Amino acid sequence: MMYAYLKGTLEYKFSDHIIIETGGIGYNVFYPTGRIAQLPPIGSDITVYTYTAVREDAMQLYGFESMDDKELFCTLIGVSGVGPKAGMSLLSELSAAQIRIAIISGDTKSLCKAQGIAKKTAERIIVDLKAKLNVDESMIEAGTSEETMAVSEDENEALMALIALGYAAKDARSAVAKAVSDKAQGTEEILKAALRYM
Repeated sequence: MMYAYLKGTLEYKFSDHIIIETGGIGYNVFYPTGRIAQLPPIGSDITVYTYTAVREDAMQLYGFESMDDKELFCTLIGVSGVGPKAGMSLLSELSAAQIRIAIISGDTKSLCKAQGIAKKTAERIIVDLKAKLNVDESMIEAGTSEETMAVSEDENEALMALIALGYAAKDARSAVAKAVSDKAQGTEEILKAALRYM
C-alpha cells in the first residue's frame, strides 16, 4: 500500500472525489459521495486515510474520514465480487457502524440501499464477513434481546456495534447509557462516546 494517509489542504470538492494539496502536489482522491458535504470548507487543513488501488491502466486513491472506515473498506473489497466502487458505494450510503450491524443481523435490505449492491452480493458480504468478524448468532441475540435492547434505535445500533466488536452485552449497555447521559446523539456519536467507557 503506497500511502497510509494524506495530510494537506482541501482544494476542491466534486461529486465523487476531492483534491488535496500536500507538498505542492494535488492528489485526486475518491471519497464516499454521501460524506463529501460533511467535509470542512475549501482551504481547510484535513487528514484523509487512503487506500491505493493499482490496475494495469490506472492507479487510484480512495480516501476515508477515519482509519476504521478505511479498514472496513479493505475488508469489504476482500469479498469476491466487491470492488472499490462497490465498497465506496456502501460507505456513501451507510456508516461503518450501520454496515457492521447489517452484517451481523443478516440485513441484506440495508446493504442493498447502496448503489450497485444486488441482493446476491449483499448475501455474499454477510456470509463472508460474519466469519471474518467472528460474530455468531448468540452475540446477535445478546444485542437484540429484551434485556439488552436500548431505548432508541440509535442507542440500539450503537449497542449492537459494540457487541459485534466483541464487548460483553452488559458492559456495552452500560457504556451506551453513559454516552447518552453525556448528551451524545446519533449512532456514530453514541458509539464513539461509548468506546471511551469500554
